[in-house]
Amino acid sequence: MHTSSFAPDSVKVLAFDIFGTVVDWHGSIAREVQALYPKVDGDAFALAWRAGYKPAMQRVMSGELGWTLIDDLHRMILEGLLPEFGLTHLSEAERQHLNRVWHRLSAWPDSVTGLTRLKRKYTISSLSNGNIGLLTNMAKRASLPWDCVLSAEVFRAYKPDPATYLGVAKVFDLAPSQVMLVAAHHDDLAGARACGLRTAYIERPLEMGAAHPKDVSPQAGNDLHAADLNALADQLGC
Repeated sequence: MHTSSFAPDSVKVLAFDIFGTVVDWHGSIAREVQALYPKVDGDAFALAWRAGYKPAMQRVMSGELGWTLIDDLHRMILEGLLPEFGLTHLSEAERQHLNRVWHRLSAWPDSVTGLTRLKRKYTISSLSNGNIGLLTNMAKRASLPWDCVLSAEVFRAYKPDPATYLGVAKVFDLAPSQVMLVAAHHDDLAGARACGLRTAYIERPLEMGAAHPKDVSPQAGNDLHAADLNALADQLGC
């Protein structure tokens, strides 16, 4: 489903949100926590960890904290969760391993095939608040076939700062309208659209887990709306 004014050939680069759009953060974290610590509710732990994400980034954006990598923000949030979930006994090595679960997130079932198809016609890049090391480790483990790994770290700004969206166009020497953001989050897409980028919404109804289905209804303004990345490839003629 796409708007009549959108021409697929006008876009040269597809930039992808990662957490929730390309990889299943909730399922991956819930499964690993449950396996490591069977007494802990993996679903609740994953949701609580993710809930700390925007407030932690806000502390950086407001200037309260200096520029901080997502790995370090995740660790700060994790330290606050350990008492709540009865895990204060974890050693430093165990805490480090658990924090790096974000490097080990599994792709959604359609992600690798969809990205591989899209890559034939477009340059495909991450555009995530995750740091470069995290995104690279994740891509290697999950076989995500990026042409380029772009991160908030490159621009020293988190989405939805315009520096991130416009930064992609600048990196590739393109007009903003030649870049399309692909994301499962309407706020991210709105930020990109405000900077002149094209936008594609991907339905991820189970992003927050099967017990917390997400409304994935189309919203006005997006150029494309697709059930998954293979459906996006179909719409873009890949």
